[in-house]
Amino acid sequence: MNPSFEDFQDCPRDISFFHLNVKNWSIPNNGTTDYFNSCSEKMGFDNFMGYQKARTGNGYAGIYVYIKKDYREYIQGKLKSTLKRGKKYQIKFYISLAENSRYALKELGLTMLFKKFNAMKSNTNIRSKAISKRHPRIKFRPIFSKAFYDDDKEWMEVSFTYTAEGFENYFIIGNFNPNSSTLKSKTRKSKYESFSYYYIDDVSIEPFEKENIEATAEVSEAPEIKTDQVYTFKTILFDFDKADLLHNSIDELNLLYNHLIKNPNLKIEIYGHTDNVGLDSRNQELSKQRAKAVADYLNSKGINQSRITFFGYGSSQPISDNTTEKGQQANRRVAFKLIEKLK
Repeated sequence: MNPSFEDFQDCPRDISFFHLNVKNWSIPNNGTTDYFNSCSEKMGFDNFMGYQKARTGNGYAGIYVYIKKDYREYIQGKLKSTLKRGKKYQIKFYISLAENSRYALKELGLTMLFKKFNAMKSNTNIRSKAISKRHPRIKFRPIFSKAFYDDDKEWMEVSFTYTAEGFENYFIIGNFNPNSSTLKSKTRKSKYESFSYYYIDDVSIEPFEKENIEATAEVSEAPEIKTDQVYTFKTILFDFDKADLLHNSIDELNLLYNHLIKNPNLKIEIYGHTDNVGLDSRNQELSKQRAKAVADYLNSKGINQSRITFFGYGSSQPISDNTTEKGQQANRRVAFKLIEKLK
């Protein structure tokens, strides 16, 4: 729910407003997790921890993962539905080390829960590893990195596969270790006290092998494709605010690739589209990214770049009702047209 923290109550006026502002998110302890949004002068992209632009949209979270006396901050998210037992999920989120941090960490953690966790009498680290041994419907998953999460300019992807137990409705992200067992880097240049602070954006928990969307036909053989006619890809749809090609897109793209290889006289135009949720400027950018994702795949397979052109139309050309989730999904699409090259 609310994966990139764009849905909020009020523009954050000061620090510690995450749990009061961000819809479908909470904090599990008495820490003071922060919410940053470009609408705020004080808690915008240029803030008390340094500078960082949101990875997508206008908002992101910020937490202390290491500071004196084992003080900790966390974010607690709510899932749209309970995870299915035995099914594999891809968990992914993005972090960026705050510029004013003195340390970078090598390990974070994720705790899965059947109900919302409440430790509001404490502001120290949650001992999820020990708690999960006593409670069958709490599961702790450490997240290790070979290198320190030390980039304070770009967003770093944190991703891993998780097999569900079947009780998961909530999850917590943060550092669950005490200071004594926290793996941290050598001291970085900072005029501030010894701490480590990370920004967090774009949290997702999705089926590892995404199920085909209802009423989407599986493509097994190449259909007849006429020139100068616009076709919408049947299996190339996108998650909300994403431009990543899903696994079930590849078969259809490979069929198109084979058609282009067999017909070297053809060029292709690719058109990206979005639903109408969000800012027009973001939708315009996202639609172009979606078209480019298709173009890049064809180019990586061997289609010369000179034969490929791509465009983004934002939400200006819907093919379905944007007031329903199914309609919005249909509008998050890519279409194409084949054109004969001039002799």
